[in-house]
Amino acid sequence: MQNDTEKLMGLSLEEKIGHSKKIIKEALDRFGSDKLAIAWTGGKDSTTLTWLFRETCRETGARMPRCMFIDEGDVFDEIWDIFEKIKKEWKLDVVIAKNTDVSDKAEKLGDMIKVSSLNKRNRDEIAKLEYEEEEFPFAPESFIGNHLMKTVAMNMFLEDNKIEALSTAIRWDEQTARVAETFFSPRETPPHIRVQGILHFKERDIWDIIHKYKLPFCELYKQGYRSLGARSTTHKNSDIPAWEQDLENTTERAGRGQGKEEVMDKLRSLGYM
Repeated sequence: MQNDTEKLMGLSLEEKIGHSKKIIKEALDRFGSDKLAIAWTGGKDSTTLTWLFRETCRETGARMPRCMFIDEGDVFDEIWDIFEKIKKEWKLDVVIAKNTDVSDKAEKLGDMIKVSSLNKRNRDEIAKLEYEEEEFPFAPESFIGNHLMKTVAMNMFLEDNKIEALSTAIRWDEQTARVAETFFSPRETPPHIRVQGILHFKERDIWDIIHKYKLPFCELYKQGYRSLGARSTTHKNSDIPAWEQDLENTTERAGRGQGKEEVMDKLRSLGYM
């Protein structure tokens, strides 16, 4: 596996694009456009993945699958801007996944939510976390908030739309919890396959594609952000554009909330991307 990973990550940019299209075509052939969805966040990686899907669908004549956008309740305005721009220009069918049973209980970040006020689905999910307090603060990037507002919202989308495969834009080099991922990876709750179409890309590759093919991207990257999470817990790494930074020798996710990074293995065991 390690040798295969190194080989794939060492391919040329066009070879990597070709391999991604092969994975996407296989996913379309196996699941069809109705049972396959794309997790799109408005960030650089998932926008690149969505573009690869569009190109593959254009080349093969397949219909573009719908996209899932998770609104965790703390989204950058700039992300909403690029979301609307790309959705319109690329004519994307996008479903916004949001756990409103949780978010409706808070008027702002930090508001306390009583566990007893939530529906059975969310109470059961909190029990999985072994959380025993009577209330918790509404903080989407916290351990409990991330699970409820992202993973549970995603799972409800999969269940409601009878999705059999979800394509996500994770990369081997992005986070240590993802280094063992495979291009087609089964999940049990709910049962579906994760299709990881850009595992073999490096951060530099993503920016090379964006600039070579003139893909739209969020303006926050120009301001120095390299990885975009929740608005209140994401900070820029530098004052220079992301692609001009030392991508090879610095940590991409250093500007993200580190509490989440430290429990990434646990979050992923519960279904997080």
